[in-house]
Amino acid sequence: MNLTGQRWQQLVAVGSPDSIAAWACRYLQALAVQQFCATTLRARTQDLARFVEWCDERGLETPATITKPILERFQRHLFYYRKTNGEPLSSERQGVFLQHLKGFFRWLAQNNHLLYNPAADLVLPRKRQRVLRDPLTVEEIATVLQSLDVSDPIGLRDRALLEAFYSTGLRRAELLGLTLYDIDARRGTVFVRQGKGRKDRVVPIGERAIAWVQRYVDEARPQLVSDPAQRRLFLDEQGRPPSLNAITLRVRKLFDDAGIIKRGACHLFRHTMATQMLENGADLRFVQEMLGHASLQTTQNYAHVSIAKLKAIHAATHPAASLERRSGAVVAASERSAIMIADLGTEADGP
Repeated sequence: MNLTGQRWQQLVAVGSPDSIAAWACRYLQALAVQQFCATTLRARTQDLARFVEWCDERGLETPATITKPILERFQRHLFYYRKTNGEPLSSERQGVFLQHLKGFFRWLAQNNHLLYNPAADLVLPRKRQRVLRDPLTVEEIATVLQSLDVSDPIGLRDRALLEAFYSTGLRRAELLGLTLYDIDARRGTVFVRQGKGRKDRVVPIGERAIAWVQRYVDEARPQLVSDPAQRRLFLDEQGRPPSLNAITLRVRKLFDDAGIIKRGACHLFRHTMATQMLENGADLRFVQEMLGHASLQTTQNYAHVSIAKLKAIHAATHPAASLERRSGAVVAASERSAIMIADLGTEADGP
């Protein structure tokens, strides 16, 4: 399911102006005109290219030849497809793929390029109820932060970066996209430019994070910057904005060096921030604003009951959750009722 850009261009070139590939290109151009972000366009291009390849292999040339049963065949193809590592596509990935197809055929029908939308009644895979990975503890956060050598420019940059991650819960791309002027130390806020969904937002940032960022700007960044016109806040050893993957690998290495085996990297700070705020009484809608979620339902994934609180409630309310000592012997709390009944019986038999 890996279609190269060259093969994609070949399919468009050799096909008729009414080919599926040609119409897919027009659809993507329409999305670009509507100001869809580059990430969205890249994802839809990739998925439509794979669908075009699948249709080409089966002699399906034009959108008019695509019917609902054909799309259901493609859905089964996604279900049985195996990646190079032998793993199947997740149900979420299959759903996203089919959503992109539904968008394509909906556009064709809405613009009268098709008489009807063959994907209108396509049933998407059921979404699994996700349980988010365990967040970091306060102690683990401290271990990672204190392990950094802040006398080194990159170590100081990492400390400022992680403090900002932990304080704001920004996405990886949002944090790396910050400029020197996006953090307002006086107001204690961060201006996020064109976050997910191409939406601007303002989020608070704590005093500790501001202090570390300011120290990085004063002491480390001048040693890293190579172009005086560079406005990005966080830079790598070459004086350039680091790539997303580079920061992910860096953060994961810091976790490994600190002995933290929990899965994740940058997003683990975002998850930890949201979880700790909710556990400490923050309203879910305030956390939604911090995270920049369009839907409250997405934020609710972070609102799971922490195991620590669940254990505390269990210990306080379940009759068999603890042990008590009676006459030197350990007695299960579940036996309290029987003991109480026996005691009552003894008292009833007495004078």
